[in-house]
Order: sequence, then structure tokens, then C-alpha cells
Amino acid sequence: MFSLNDLKTGTVIELEGAPYEVVKYQHSKMGRGGAVLRTTLKNLLTGNNIERTFHGDEKFEAADIIKGKAQFLYQDGSNYTFMDVSSFEQFPISRSILGQDIYYLVEGQDVEVRYYQGRPINISLPAKMKFKVTEADPAVKGDTVTNPSKNATIETGLTLRVPMFVKVGDTILVDTRGGSYIERAN
Repeated sequence: MFSLNDLKTGTVIELEGAPYEVVKYQHSKMGRGGAVLRTTLKNLLTGNNIERTFHGDEKFEAADIIKGKAQFLYQDGSNYTFMDVSSFEQFPISRSILGQDIYYLVEGQDVEVRYYQGRPINISLPAKMKFKVTEADPAVKGDTVTNPSKNATIETGLTLRVPMFVKVGDTILVDTRGGSYIERAN
């Protein structure tokens, strides 16, 4: 059982028969009143976010989430097919559940899969991943007063802002949590 103090970013609770992950939280105490926790929760089955306020003495059940390893195989329409690396069983996860994670999936890549009641519901990616640049805007000479950047497209189709020195064929490190450039990789 979780109490209000246990609800932190990343905690997964059972709420109304579904698993919810805490995305944001703000704890506050108002004068003589009890503690209040304002949260943004992500439904791991549907991918929808909800705002919920909890009060002082509420308790929460931990969601029965099991983590396992899988390999991304291919995309088929709006479904992305993965293979469990221990049982070699293949299963699809829809694009609506994966959300922005689809821009970081490369065939043959290993990911962590979350299972709820024996069913795969979501994946977790590493915070930093390497990608090859397939398209990049040309650099503009003389624009060095500010921190100049340009658009570049990586092998998965994601377009992001990169420094002027990045060119087609370079391998870059990307932050998968926000889709931002970190550094050029070796």
C-alpha cells in the first residue's frame, strides 16, 4: 500500500481498475487543513493523462507491473511488433500506446516491456540513444553570435534541432525523454 508521501514521479499505482504512472506531482499543505497532492497520472493501458487531487489519508495499491526484455522487430500499419527474448513469443503494441517512443525504435533494438495482468502494455527506452543523421539543413556562415542550430532528421524520421557542425552521416546522441540533441557520438 502506498500513502500520499510515496507517490513520486514514476510510481505506478492501481486506480479504478487500471495501472496509472505518476508523471507530475505537487505536494502542498494549507494552514490547518490536511495535506493535498495534485498529480498528473498517465493511464498505461490507453496512454491518456488525467489530473487528480488526493487528500491526506488516502491509500493506494501498487499496480502489478512486471518488466521483461523484448526486441523490436517491425512496424505493420499502426502496430509495432516485438519479440520476448526469453520465450521468443511475438506480440504487437499499438502506435497510440507507444506515443512518441515510435521515433526512437530501430529494427533489432532491445527494449524493456511492461506487462500488466500478463499482457504487454508499454515499453521503456534508455534515456540516451545513438542515431545516424539522414538529412541536415546546410550551415549558415557568419551566424555565430548566438548559439546557432539547424534542423536535422535521424534514421527513424524524427526531426530535431542540432548545432551547425552536425552533417549527414554523423552519429548523434539523442535524449529520448524530450527528443533533444545531446552530443555528437564517436
